[in-house]
Amino acid sequence: MKFSNADIIAMSEGRFFGEGNAQLPSDQMLMIDEIIHIDSIGGKYNKGLLKASLAIQPDHWFFACHFKGDPVMPGCLGLDALWQLLGVFLGWSGLPGKGRALGVGKVRFTGQIYPDAKGIEYQVHIKRIIKKPLGMGIADGFVLLNGEVIYEATDLKVGLIKN
Repeated sequence: MKFSNADIIAMSEGRFFGEGNAQLPSDQMLMIDEIIHIDSIGGKYNKGLLKASLAIQPDHWFFACHFKGDPVMPGCLGLDALWQLLGVFLGWSGLPGKGRALGVGKVRFTGQIYPDAKGIEYQVHIKRIIKKPLGMGIADGFVLLNGEVIYEATDLKVGLIKN
């Protein structure tokens, strides 16, 4: 299954999974253009896989300020995108509540994203989904540039809270 950019925008406006449920950030904090694959099987642990992408634009807001004269995408934005996508997986799985990042095990950066990059791919490999008492997902995530892993995050955790 795939989700288009229009679907991603609907997710950022809270219209996709229903009011009070999983929602992507909007505007400048939205680090995803499309979800190119989502499935409840597959991935490293055969418990689910999500793949998404972001087209890199030389005029993205973060290049102007990180770092002045040496523009590079902040690693924390790639990490945040992985949490965002784990929240989408939980919403897509039908679990209620708003997603919140709860933590991460280890993070490793082995490359950088510059303004001349064409795009990046995200992969989220689901390790575990907990349904009660609080909906929560645990996954490993990767950011790829030109097919090579440049960010790796183990044990990403996202929980779903109800208002």
